[in-house]
Amino acid sequence: MKIMDCTMRDGANVLGNGFPEDLTVMMLKGLTENGVSVIEFGNAKGLGAEDLGFAGPVSDRRYFELAQPYLDKAEIGMFLNAKRYKEENVKAAAESGLCFLRVGADAGDAEKYIDVIRTVKKYGLKCRYSLMKAYLLTPEELAEEGKKLEEYGVDEMTIMDSAGCMLPDEVKEYVTELKKAVTIPVGFHCHNNLGMSAANALAAIEAGTDLLDCGLLGMARSAGNLATEVATALAQKKGEAREVDFYGLLNFLESELIPAMKTHGYEPPITPIELILGCSGAHSSFMKTFKAIANEYGIDVKRLIMETSKVDRKSPSEELMRKTAEKIKEAVA
Repeated sequence: MKIMDCTMRDGANVLGNGFPEDLTVMMLKGLTENGVSVIEFGNAKGLGAEDLGFAGPVSDRRYFELAQPYLDKAEIGMFLNAKRYKEENVKAAAESGLCFLRVGADAGDAEKYIDVIRTVKKYGLKCRYSLMKAYLLTPEELAEEGKKLEEYGVDEMTIMDSAGCMLPDEVKEYVTELKKAVTIPVGFHCHNNLGMSAANALAAIEAGTDLLDCGLLGMARSAGNLATEVATALAQKKGEAREVDFYGLLNFLESELIPAMKTHGYEPPITPIELILGCSGAHSSFMKTFKAIANEYGIDVKRLIMETSKVDRKSPSEELMRKTAEKIKEAVA
């Protein structure tokens, strides 16, 4: 199972219709350096939206240029709202070297957009497809539409909980039925309007999803998305997404993205340290000692918490913390 980060598309809604150049480059670099292998970026409303009154801080063509140094490091592409499709935009995306376009349309509308799918394929792009508002159909109906989409040439499809209204048992049923119906990869995109994004992600993983859509720091439209860092933690607990450097990703967030987003008034709902406490089972009352020892030994406090907690997460002694810190320092020397 892979992590598909769509911060720079769906997450861009927190600033309007897109991220500015500096944040775009920062995230492309941070994600690719830490092993996230599928990335959706660009205008929050999709490719070509700027021509229809949804202009962002950066044009589509400038986004193409910004992505060039990273195109060989991950599958990088854009969202294409099927209602806003123009062939010349698809051609431009292909000529820029993007890997994919993800065609988005409401569940049940696939037959309206066969030409869009075929055009994406004609220009040699991978065609992903977002079944937006997937809950408009029953799991069985969605599976039937999935069969048609595979016949039309779609390479991967995503079940989108667009309003964040689904529950884990529903997610499991939708993923299971669609996986039975098609041979191509199936992903899941969860919004957090009911506070269920993490639970729904686990349900999707257990049902065999091939991709999890997510956004750094939970950034996305409305109540936000499953945070990429949380998605990684959950996936790795299940033995998935091992290609992502979890500590590297958290360090990138702490040192670069969180300070940058704070200048725009955005605060993460879960900080990297809070996430580590959840991963490790360490209680926050030990944080003062963990931080002091990590600083003394010049090591990452997050790694110290995780490794110490593998031995004792009830009441870790200062002696245990120091022994663990010594081992970590020796290992990275």
